[in-house]
Amino acid sequence: MDRMDTPPPPRAERAPGKQPLYIRMHANDNVAIVANDGGLPVGAAFADGFQLTQAVPQGHKVALSDLAPGDAIRRYNVVIGFAEVALPRGSWVNERVMRMPPAPELDDQLPMATARAQAAPPLEGYTFEGYRNADGSIGTRNILAITTTVQCVAGVVEVAVARIKAQLLPRYPNVDDVVGLEHTYGCGVAIDAPDAEIPIRTLRNISRNPNFGGEVMVVSLGCEKLQPERLLPREAPLVAMPRTAAASAVPEPLDVVCLQDAEHVGFMSMIDAIVEQARGHLERLNARRRETVPASELVVGVQCGGSDAFSGVTANPAVGFATDLLVRAGASVMFSEVTEVRDGIDQLTARASTPDVAQAMVAQMAWYDAYLARGRVDRSANTTPGNKKGGLSNIVEKAMGSIIKSGSQPISGVLAPGEKLARKGLVYAATPASDFICGTLQLAAGMNLHIFTTGRGTPYGLAECPVIKVATRSDLARRWHDLMDVNAGRIADGEASVEDIGWELFHLMLDVASGRRKTWAEQWKLHNALVLFNPAPVT
Repeated sequence: MDRMDTPPPPRAERAPGKQPLYIRMHANDNVAIVANDGGLPVGAAFADGFQLTQAVPQGHKVALSDLAPGDAIRRYNVVIGFAEVALPRGSWVNERVMRMPPAPELDDQLPMATARAQAAPPLEGYTFEGYRNADGSIGTRNILAITTTVQCVAGVVEVAVARIKAQLLPRYPNVDDVVGLEHTYGCGVAIDAPDAEIPIRTLRNISRNPNFGGEVMVVSLGCEKLQPERLLPREAPLVAMPRTAAASAVPEPLDVVCLQDAEHVGFMSMIDAIVEQARGHLERLNARRRETVPASELVVGVQCGGSDAFSGVTANPAVGFATDLLVRAGASVMFSEVTEVRDGIDQLTARASTPDVAQAMVAQMAWYDAYLARGRVDRSANTTPGNKKGGLSNIVEKAMGSIIKSGSQPISGVLAPGEKLARKGLVYAATPASDFICGTLQLAAGMNLHIFTTGRGTPYGLAECPVIKVATRSDLARRWHDLMDVNAGRIADGEASVEDIGWELFHLMLDVASGRRKTWAEQWKLHNALVLFNPAPVT
């Protein structure tokens, strides 16, 4: 049954007289979070006799013992802060009454590839129906993407894409969509600055994402700094579908519509040229068919946004369990967001498969520290008002819940921003924590399926790749029943285990990758703009 044919769930109601509940992550923790929808009032008594001395919102922390000024506050068995005032047992612990610890040092005292994950047997026999590309990659969708070299052409491409969808796409039923790769780069920038390579290679690699079938089509203005030949140089082999067996070894000429060319007389001439160029690409894409491929061909990006205190309790641990399943199946999984893992650098370097991988992670963290320092901020700038309203007091606490998405397997590689994935297994793709920039960079790395967890709620989606949304709380899943694909809040409700939701997510990934299921973001055609990461100067 199509997802949109399912009736909405009944209106969410608070269960009258529901037993007060708190969640403690580790036996050494001296704080816990309140689990009840709507929070709990002062005087609320728990089954173990513990009682609140202050009202505490859902997801926020309560002191399990008396804390004196300067005492460490511990959650996940990690010091997430220090008490600024006396905090009696049963009181509300939030960002206003605690001080954040300093960032871990990036020095030679970090454990380097010291952890050895318990060997898990390979997970064999799982498959999905995907589109095989000439370069060996696999797409989960069959999309015509139109690359733009500069923001100046975005409006023209938008009009052309609308016409292509209305007039041409119905003739090609095996093509899922047509998207313009719009961005804000291409001119007015210091294009030869050292860090300018980041946005350029990002756009280059997005143009070659597996979901685009090797069909590279470009719209250029003509006078921009980012010329088509610089974006997609001929010496770098294009991921082009071979027209003939003989042509398969030779890169196809770059297919460019340049709006400033003399042949374009008037606006509609530009639109006509783009539409006509699209026709050949659509014909070739339409000839493709799904075929059965092993689950090892999945390239999954995991990310969280609109996080709350339940992110590290329900959704992210379930994603971490699914990540382990994917790695066991031979797939590729990327976790990212530098500031949201920076405080767990010792956990990450310990899990590196080799000392070189550990050093590469440290180098990416150090680069980002310097980048933030140039703006006179540090990692603490990450945490949003919504994160804090959801119970996350600071970036240290947020990071501990974020890292769990990576599961427990060894980290086999590291990608700098905009680089393309070239290995299987669990990979750290260094990106900013911004939802849009992180998703854009994971697309550049070759992601063909995206997993996105949220506690506060966000309608985030990508036109270029299916996005499976996982809610951290049942209240959010009930209210946003036609936006959330998986309700991990059932873990906190005691209705399911982390393993249950992890397996559910794994099977859903195979169904979505095969086109048997559409995500809610796909159903509603919700998607965010691509946002290139450009740390280089703008002129």
